[in-house]
Amino acid sequence: MPDISNFDISRTIMGTLGIDIVEFTQERVVATMPISEKTLQPFGVMHGGVSVVIAETVASAGSYLFIDRKRQRAVGLEINANHIRSVSEGVVKAIGIPVHVGRTTIIWDIRIYDQTEKLVCISRCTIAIINIEN
Repeated sequence: MPDISNFDISRTIMGTLGIDIVEFTQERVVATMPISEKTLQPFGVMHGGVSVVIAETVASAGSYLFIDRKRQRAVGLEINANHIRSVSEGVVKAIGIPVHVGRTTIIWDIRIYDQTEKLVCISRCTIAIINIEN
């Protein structure tokens, strides 16, 4: 696996959308993201796909805490999102909790909140653990 310790995150979707991981433990992963023109759909509210991006970012990043990074990778296998309310400004916070940590899959529950702590989206993400072939 390539060394990503000096990876330029600004050139990724995380950098483009301003996603910042602010808590990173096996118990939970928390990320924040500002709402901006980059995250809005034409009607002025956060695009539903952006909710999916931050949710999968939390799940994927958190899954690396459970694997052997020299021999395995964590990749998104399935994700769904239920959009509860719209948000058009401020900052959203995604909180991911692993609900199943298995040998080949990790399942995450991710809840996204607006800055007033109202629920915006509930997502479930299944991460596949794959072996790296040498």
